[in-house]
Parts: sequence; structure tokens; C-alpha cells
Amino acid sequence: MVDKKGRAKPPESKIKGVKDLAEMLKKYPVIGIADLYKLPANALQKMRVSLRGKAEIKVAKRSIVERAFDIVPEKIVLKEKLGIQPALIFSTENPFRIFKLIQKSKSKASAKPGDIAIDDITVRAGPTDIPPGPAISALSKVKIPAKVEGGKIAVAKDVVVVKKGGVISADLAGALSMLKIQPMEVGMNVPFMLEDSIVYGKDSLTIDENKVLADLQMGTLHGINLSVNTGFPTKQTIELMISKSYREAKAVGVEAGILDKGIIEDVLTKAGRQAKALQNLVKK
Repeated sequence: MVDKKGRAKPPESKIKGVKDLAEMLKKYPVIGIADLYKLPANALQKMRVSLRGKAEIKVAKRSIVERAFDIVPEKIVLKEKLGIQPALIFSTENPFRIFKLIQKSKSKASAKPGDIAIDDITVRAGPTDIPPGPAISALSKVKIPAKVEGGKIAVAKDVVVVKKGGVISADLAGALSMLKIQPMEVGMNVPFMLEDSIVYGKDSLTIDENKVLADLQMGTLHGINLSVNTGFPTKQTIELMISKSYREAKAVGVEAGILDKGIIEDVLTKAGRQAKALQNLVKK
């Protein structure tokens, strides 16, 4: 079929696909851009299972995804961020929580020639179960210092064989496989997530929970110290401030020798120590 201008009319399935996707773009406040390039089908299925009830993954041709964004201008900021084989993640959950679930579902994998290192790849010093022979040359070729110990090959010292973002060569991929090192991850790549009008990149979505908790604890401690030391009472610090005031008032009373119900025992104890010290001086 053709339209009035003589152009081929898109099939109904494609028109419906664009319409349905546009409706989801309007409906969900949180949208993730995923790239399925080189992602095995079983890994995608695993991802769907891990996100069940929390997010929905929609896979469509790039042309359909782009047309859907054209219909929803408030979300079009994500159009330019589409990968080679895009998929969309729809959710009403917190984007950081969804990203964390996606990261958790990833699994380790061996490196293949041409892979890009996701982090610095370090080969640690220590023994291996590789018998001596041609393997020493294979390791030395990629600058992994090897020697023979106890009838097996051992790595002489720690060495970074490729930096983050570097390309893994065929020789290095073979050496890492030989050493049973799996530096890659199999899982969905989610470089961006949109919440309402805010776009978060992968670096922003990746949160070190231990560091955040430590920062919160330190911030809480600093806030308590500020409240107590400036005399600004709060629900969380009032008991500490009362205890501090009591200790300070008691110290003043003891120092001044005031005989009061709350401090008389401390005053007498202090007087006893002073008397004993004076007695020792007289004996000398």
C-alpha cells in the first residue's frame, strides 16, 4: 500500500508498535536506555526475571523506538542516547534501585579478542595450576612475568595488563583464559536513565553504598557536634546537651568547693586528695 504521495505505507504492525511504545513513554516516569549489543538471549531473559514486578523491558527496532520518541517530545532527550541495539526499561520505581538490580544480575565472563576492558585488568602474583612449557612464552608475550615454582607456572608479580577502556588482544584474551581470569561482565548495558526530566548517566547511577553510609554517619556526627557545641538544642541532641551542662556545672562546683547535694561527695574526695598531698609534703 502507498500513501497519497506515493510512498510505501508502513505495515500496521509497525504503526501499532510505535503507538504502543509512545503510550508507555507517556505513562512511566522512569525510563532506562539499554543497549543489547552482543547480549546473549539467555542473559536478557535472566534480566527480565530479575526485574519482574519492578520494571518492564521492551525490545524494538531502532527505527520504531526513534519514531516513538518523536511522538513524545518531553522524553525526546533520550533519543540521541540510543545504542546500536536499543531496548527501553519502563518503571515507576526509583531509578537507582532499578539500576542496582540490573548490575546485580550481571555475571562474570571470559574476555574475547576485541573486547573493551570495563576496568583495569590486573593479574595478581601467585601460583597457578598450569604446567611449564609453551604457556610461559604465551604469558611473557603479553608482559605477564612468569616463572616455574614447584613444577607449575607462577606469576612473579602483580601486573596491569590492560587499562580501563583498552582493547583486549587475541593473545591477551588467550592468556587470561589460561589463567582462568574472567574480567568481563555479561548483562544489560544501561548507560542512561530518565526520571521525569532528569537524565542520570551510568557514573551517577553507580553508588557505593558503603561510602554513602559512611558519609551519612560522618555527617550525622558532625551535625550532633555542631548542635552540642553551639548550644542549639534539637530532639536528637537535647539529652547530650543536658548531660554536658551537668558535667560542666559539677566541675565548676567541685573546683569552687561548693557543698551541694549533687557534688558534696566529689568535693570531699578532692579535699581528701589535697590533704593527703599536703601531709606527704609535711613529712618530707
